[in-house]
Amino acid sequence: MNELISSRDAFGKALVEVGKENKDMVVLTADLAEATRTYLFAKEFPKRFFNFGIAEQNMTATAAGFATCGKIPVVATFAIFAAGLAWEVIRLTIGYTGLNVKIVGTHAGLGPSLDGPSHQMNEDIALMRAIPNMTVIVPSDAIETEKVLKAAIDYPGPVYLRISRTPIPVFNTPDYQFQIGKAIVLRKGEDITIISCGIMVSRVLESAERLSKKGIEAEVINLPTLKPLDEESLLSSASKTKRVLTVEEHSLIGGLGNTVAMTLLGRVKDISFQSIGIPDCFGETGETEKVFSKFGLTVENIVDTAKKMIS
Repeated sequence: MNELISSRDAFGKALVEVGKENKDMVVLTADLAEATRTYLFAKEFPKRFFNFGIAEQNMTATAAGFATCGKIPVVATFAIFAAGLAWEVIRLTIGYTGLNVKIVGTHAGLGPSLDGPSHQMNEDIALMRAIPNMTVIVPSDAIETEKVLKAAIDYPGPVYLRISRTPIPVFNTPDYQFQIGKAIVLRKGEDITIISCGIMVSRVLESAERLSKKGIEAEVINLPTLKPLDEESLLSSASKTKRVLTVEEHSLIGGLGNTVAMTLLGRVKDISFQSIGIPDCFGETGETEKVFSKFGLTVENIVDTAKKMIS
């Protein structure tokens, strides 16, 4: 896990490759082509690229119109605008109708650390999961981002992709096969199950290695699809280890932890459960690692929490 690539950079490159394969794909953005990396698609396919200026709601409604004409629109903007500002339009024109629109929220979570709470979208998973018919996916590295985009384009119906500006280690291999609705067991273990998604997965893997040196074997599960959920894999692992720790760069309200807890509640007996994530508050302005540390999104805190659960 040496190479650091942000999922937004991987997304931009993947857009071009998928666009070559699928002529019906069009890309829409709201004055953020450079930041979302959609400018790469614009250079390659200028007639299939549309910049709406600062008009996210109009952009989203137009994407729904494209979908009714047989096109596959990819709407890309900051997560704060995609899942926040345009939420009502997404709910009615895309979720309610079940139209084949792919919404990509870039700069999600605490990644825009220096931009402060106004640009840190820590509630998008909760908001988008609540919309009926919406599929929600959070890729964990550059390779998974590429696989996720291709799968999303081939998948009928609304999809929300959560990607980040923060550079993260690449740990998947090129032959990795992503499947919507399936969890991936990255590491086998008997002592504790650690479940994560997005940019925290690489930190969980590093935490598991440190725990192993202390005689604690953690089972690490990457859960890229938050809806629909791979309940079978979660129940199987939790039933084995009886200890579950979730780690997310998202609000603890309505995110990964809540989702997993609701799945396990009443179905796995005598289980110990804890979540690491952002509490009921807004983010902070500062350097990325300092902001992550503020909310306990560090390898050290994951290791310490797991050790306390086992002891």
